[in-house]
Amino acid sequence: MENLNEKSAIKTTYFSIGGNFLLALIKIGSGVLGNSYALIADGIESTADIFSSTFVLLGLKYAQRPPDKNHPYGHTRIEPLITFLVVAFLVTSATIIAYESIINIQTPHKVPKAWTLIVLGVIIVWKEGSYRYVSKKAEATNSSSLKADAWHHRSDAITSVTAFIGISIALYFGKGYETADDWAALFASAFILYNSYLIFRPALGEIMDEHVYDDLVEEIREVSLKVDGILGTEKCFVRKAGMKFHLDLHATVNGKISVEEGHDLAHKLKDRLQKELPQLMNILIHIEPDTVNEVD
Repeated sequence: MENLNEKSAIKTTYFSIGGNFLLALIKIGSGVLGNSYALIADGIESTADIFSSTFVLLGLKYAQRPPDKNHPYGHTRIEPLITFLVVAFLVTSATIIAYESIINIQTPHKVPKAWTLIVLGVIIVWKEGSYRYVSKKAEATNSSSLKADAWHHRSDAITSVTAFIGISIALYFGKGYETADDWAALFASAFILYNSYLIFRPALGEIMDEHVYDDLVEEIREVSLKVDGILGTEKCFVRKAGMKFHLDLHATVNGKISVEEGHDLAHKLKDRLQKELPQLMNILIHIEPDTVNEVD
């Protein structure tokens, strides 16, 4: 059954798909009618965003599948893989935009229409707002693929800003500056490639079980000490999988208690951690005897 985070992430992805579909139509139509390749390039990126957001949606739905015999830890690792796919879409979009920009720079064409600036202004406000909304949801749900989707909105906003600047230069200076918006699109493609790396790097770290969760580890140690009988914690390894985290924790207890009492303490600790830190999914507790400060 979907939890609240999964429902929120899926709902946000539907928002991205609908917004990108509408904006792709507006951008490409305005670019063709307004003689602006920067706008057309913007529209191409939004079209790619539709497909990438769809893959994010499918990935989030697949990640909800419960653990089974072949996947005892669940299916949440699909998320960083989907993020790689989203990055591939971004790189492809940037490459197409760069190629077409270079072609257009070498081809004489008309100055873009002045009204395209109004269209771009609205798009910039909408995409930056979309970035903030989706980014906030990504933070709340710990979703790497949703974070990648958010950066799609931000890169789209930046592309639109460069297009706005390029068209403004072409309109202000007139003849001889018709290619200013094409140069803007070329610059935007470089920015998209840079953002692709920023999205790719954390997802790679997630796949490689890179440790970047010091704050969560500190919370885990603090919560553990609230359990009566837990004297301290030693090793604490955290791995991210989709929106959840796997935990391996070594906890110290009085070395004189029975195996059964130690077993009960491990269960109490696990229950307390899952209650106070619901982002933890699989928790493995290893009990260590405290031979230095034994309690009678």
